[in-house]
Amino acid sequence: MARSDSEAGPIEDRLVDGSEPLGSLDVLARLDALGIDHETVCHPQLHTVEEARRLRGPVVGAHVKNLFLRNKRGTMWLVCVIADRRIDLRALGDVLGSGRLTFGSEQRLMHRLGVRPGCVTPLAVVHDREHAVHVVLDEALFAHRFVNVHPLVNDKTTRLRTEDLARFLEAEDHAPRVVDLGALSEGQ
Repeated sequence: MARSDSEAGPIEDRLVDGSEPLGSLDVLARLDALGIDHETVCHPQLHTVEEARRLRGPVVGAHVKNLFLRNKRGTMWLVCVIADRRIDLRALGDVLGSGRLTFGSEQRLMHRLGVRPGCVTPLAVVHDREHAVHVVLDEALFAHRFVNVHPLVNDKTTRLRTEDLARFLEAEDHAPRVVDLGALSEGQ
């Protein structure tokens, strides 16, 4: 039986339909199946943009920060922005026409995208079979030839062409909405 997003209790590593999430090798195989070139490096677990910045050193491409958000009605968004960008959620809600946005719970994140906090990635849409999560990409990502994202775990980073990330999302029936989020940045 499928679990509700609002069930209390310990968070199981299960999707909303009760199935187990894919592993990083599975999502990398999906990229291969789509003919998307990628390179993955292993590193210690990273939980924040600041940890990544200290560890990574010079790396080619944009680093992506991912925000898993929801509104009062339960509509969900995965917003992928340049890592250093701070977003005004109120302004973002206005742009998306969503109303007030808040961060989705750890349980909702696992049930819908199959990842835990610190591992959020646009590649996690492979788990959203119901297409309940809307994807938003920061237009600034497309100023970079490559983007760096987690492959469902936070001890690896996968670099792929930015246009191929969009192609992957479209292949997973999550065509992204590309938005200029520069105007929504706090303190920038």
